[in-house]
Amino acid sequence: MATSSATPPPDPQSFTTMDKDVEAIGAHCQYTFCNQLDFLPFRCESCRGTYCLDHRTESSHKCTHTGEWAAARRKQASSSPSTQKPTLATGTQCSHPACKTYINSHASVAVGCQTCNRQYCLKHRFPDDHACSTLTAIGARPSSTTTSTTQTLDNARSALSRLRAWGKEKAATSSASSHSSSRTSTAASRTRTLSALRKSAKGDAKTPPEKRIYLHVEAEAQTTRAKFPKGDFWYNKEWSVGRMLDEAAKALQVQNVNNRGGGEEQRLRVFHVEAGRLLEFGERVGEGCGDGNTVVLLRGVGPAGGDMIEL
Repeated sequence: MATSSATPPPDPQSFTTMDKDVEAIGAHCQYTFCNQLDFLPFRCESCRGTYCLDHRTESSHKCTHTGEWAAARRKQASSSPSTQKPTLATGTQCSHPACKTYINSHASVAVGCQTCNRQYCLKHRFPDDHACSTLTAIGARPSSTTTSTTQTLDNARSALSRLRAWGKEKAATSSASSHSSSRTSTAASRTRTLSALRKSAKGDAKTPPEKRIYLHVEAEAQTTRAKFPKGDFWYNKEWSVGRMLDEAAKALQVQNVNNRGGGEEQRLRVFHVEAGRLLEFGERVGEGCGDGNTVVLLRGVGPAGGDMIEL
């Protein structure tokens, strides 16, 4: 005899019965004549009321405290110093003269230099980046400043004395040679000297012959701490004096620290013997010199400007 298990009848209310506390999930809109049940109600921050999607804005539910929440936010933002954008009047800029970065802010921190006692941004925090050796420390004692100034003047006087002595020596040598060869034609002598210079000179082979300028290059004894080294070289007329200086120092094996940002007492300068002056770094070689001229590498003689000696 077949037995069949009794199947429980389906609950007719399984899909229609709702929880009696369903209203606890959402909230009714507090706008007059609406009272709609919204499961994701909105709260007005001005009047603290609860509203449906259609009446969530202050204008739609005719808020009695319109604009109070926005005014409170503006007041809080203006009184907070951390959110205030720094300006030239309220902020602090990097001490580097060419930098406009605001420091001591949320966007950029400040780094103090213990040598010059100034504040810099991250880009100019190292001494070489802000030329620290050329700056006078803030709050430095007058005695140390006076000593440093006196030492600088003494070095300049010593360099000028060496420059004058070297010029007088070269002038005496030139005068003696001119008296001994008075019978020889000056033009012919210059031609032979320039021809010998072109044969013995060295330089960059990529420089076209029509753009070459031939020079006698020497280095003063104080520059190399040795005997006067010398050499004959050709350079491009369109080169700057600074580039010619780098090539000459490399060829004569003279220490060149011009690109390291050191003080003037360690900087090399180019002295033009025939013109009796120091050449500017940005000056073109072909404008300040001529074929057969002599230039000397000197250290610690100060910036270029004016005639330094009378030959």
